[in-house]
Amino acid sequence: MIRVALLGATGSIGASALAIAREFRDRIRLVSLAAGSKDEALVAAAEEFGVSRIALGDPAAASRARRSFRGEVGEGIPGVDALASDPEADVVVNALVGSAGLDATVTALRSGKRVALANKESVVVAGELLAALAERHGGRILPVDSEHGGLHQCLLERDPASVRRVILTASGGPFLRRDLATLGRATPEEVLRHPTWSMGARITVDSATLVNKGFEIIEARWLFGIEPARIEVLIHPQSIAHGLVEFIDGSVIAQLSCPDMRLPLLYALSFPERWESSLPRLDLARLGSLEFETPEPARSPGLALARRALERGGTTPAVLNAADEEAVRLFLQGSIGFTDLTRLVDEVLEEHVPAGPLSLESIAAADRWARARLADLAAPRARR
Repeated sequence: MIRVALLGATGSIGASALAIAREFRDRIRLVSLAAGSKDEALVAAAEEFGVSRIALGDPAAASRARRSFRGEVGEGIPGVDALASDPEADVVVNALVGSAGLDATVTALRSGKRVALANKESVVVAGELLAALAERHGGRILPVDSEHGGLHQCLLERDPASVRRVILTASGGPFLRRDLATLGRATPEEVLRHPTWSMGARITVDSATLVNKGFEIIEARWLFGIEPARIEVLIHPQSIAHGLVEFIDGSVIAQLSCPDMRLPLLYALSFPERWESSLPRLDLARLGSLEFETPEPARSPGLALARRALERGGTTPAVLNAADEEAVRLFLQGSIGFTDLTRLVDEVLEEHVPAGPLSLESIAAADRWARARLADLAAPRARR
């Protein structure tokens, strides 16, 4: 029986985790749940699974939950962190959204936990720190996304020196074939119609600019110890081959599966075992063919931004993440256009000067600066 603390229980990954917990009640026991502000949904999930400890990042939501929930209710970052270090939990599933998930990841790794990590921002902004923490305290990160979960299955902790390159695949998003001259008129509704995945709003927007895939390049660097020059991206519209590894002898190993986020989550929870599940099976004969192509730079500005942030290092990836998060928010509320997204982020990156050693404090400061600077740069565009 695996005891699980589920952070981010009311989001899309949280919903997938709850579905897996229902299917594997004889193997998975939820011991605690956390969310941001959706207290009603969190309390309902806690009651369904007999969980006695919950936490809500929003103090007002925590206050409401205390009126309806009979168990323990934590609030804010301390309340969530307490669940991340809970001695009763063997695995911490971190599905919190945005850079807010970093504290929980750090806390869990310091407690020697296995972290099933869906909060990719943690690795993007602090991958170097997290790798050191995991090694120092005996913690472990298993990625909960299709691409890095696929790479993990292909690599299986082989010596990085035996790897010639790793390949992340990208669907290309909703605008893979769209006339580039019309992208400036793209609406949030169009951007959010992803062709193969059902995801949260920010990650869906980031998939359209390939910022999300750029983040995954940064993740792969720290999760697998692979130099950036050996990390490549291919467009793969079918979203069936999620990760490929070419070894120095010329062999290529790929992980293929239906595009379903429950699969990498199940893999992270069950590793090193494999559990028989009811998840969709891949019918290659029916699929017929798999297509791959090189990303067009004009359609994938996020890749260049991420590589630049990774090259500069220090707090630059944190600036990239924060500026992008703010730009996506402004785009979704209609304040800026689609093509303004990466232009603004690019301007913020160019102005940033990393200073001092990388730390949680320097990351937080860079995050605040990037959000404020992005807002300042966006203001003239928003008034037009």
